[in-house]
Amino acid sequence: MASKTIYTVVAVAGLAVAGGAAWWYQGKAKAAPTQRAAGGGPPAAGGGGAPTLVTIATAMRQDVPVTVEVNGTVVSLNSVDVRAQVSNIVTKVHVTEGQFVRAGEPLFSLDDRADRANLEKAKAQRQRDEATLADLERQYRRSQELLAQNFISKSAADNTLSQVDAQRAAVASDQAAIQSAQVALSYDSIVSPISGRIGAIPMFAGSLAQPSAIMVTITQLDPIAVSFPVPEGSLQDLLAAAKTRAPVTAVLANAKEPLRGVLSFVDNTVDPQVGTVKAKAQFTNTAQQLWPGQYVTTRISVRTLKDATVIPQAAVITAPNGSIVYVVGKDNAVQPRKIDAEYSFRDLVVVHGVEPGERVVVEGKQNLRAGSRVRVEQAADKGPGPAKRNPS
Repeated sequence: MASKTIYTVVAVAGLAVAGGAAWWYQGKAKAAPTQRAAGGGPPAAGGGGAPTLVTIATAMRQDVPVTVEVNGTVVSLNSVDVRAQVSNIVTKVHVTEGQFVRAGEPLFSLDDRADRANLEKAKAQRQRDEATLADLERQYRRSQELLAQNFISKSAADNTLSQVDAQRAAVASDQAAIQSAQVALSYDSIVSPISGRIGAIPMFAGSLAQPSAIMVTITQLDPIAVSFPVPEGSLQDLLAAAKTRAPVTAVLANAKEPLRGVLSFVDNTVDPQVGTVKAKAQFTNTAQQLWPGQYVTTRISVRTLKDATVIPQAAVITAPNGSIVYVVGKDNAVQPRKIDAEYSFRDLVVVHGVEPGERVVVEGKQNLRAGSRVRVEQAADKGPGPAKRNPS
């Protein structure tokens, strides 16, 4: 009897479990359509289901400057290694290291005693020859008077004239010797050929200056130049910009504002190894913020894209067959649109294939298909910023 009671309890429990499972499954099946209707599942390809929440932006029309941004190197417009032209002893150093000098300012004085003596000797020789010339000229005038009175022959008068001409040549030679001595004397006073900053000075009073040894290097700092490479694809735009002396900016790491200069030089060859052409910009450097050898970020606007269509770069999707964007229609249904990206700057891009005023999806693109309906969360319009060259 007890065994029969146990079998009955087990059977009742099994029926209860089976009934509960059936009730739970029916409830789950009924809840599934409700959940899909509420937008819990992925949207249908044909636009069915709840709209997808997205962020959009409106395509803008504006003029966009095409800016090349590269690293440049500060270079001096003029740097001179000062050397002595003769071997001589330094008697005085007139400048100090790091000093700013102007063109013509004395730098070094050399021992000039021998050169001064040679100059005085040449002057004395000229005076002696001039005295001899004056005597010969008097003799020639006297011979002309005697020839007119037939007291001497014509050949004697001509001989006197020859002596006068020879002495005049001697005086001219003496004048050239004086000039040569003056030039040699000028080598003993070394002056600055340019205005600039003095470098290290390895020469001191008592040192032997020789033509092979650099006495000091003078570097021009104002104005100064920045040399930078430009991709050969921008060569024609760069040449056009050079005709108008286009503005160039140099960005320093610790400067509050970028320095402004003008394009002054474009090289006549393209480097075939790296595919760039060298250009230079000239800057006023009164505050000496630019220093030769320094690296700076250089920007130059080579041309301007007129009435360009601009959208955020985040709206562009790279597909196997090109780039596309999702364009939102008036009924808030999206359609993919193939585009061509021409130029990117900051977080914006100039494109072809989208008209100004059209709305494109910026965020939420991964959940969209052709014909999907969307619900707009907010606009994402942004203005253009500093330009950057599109690598494509």
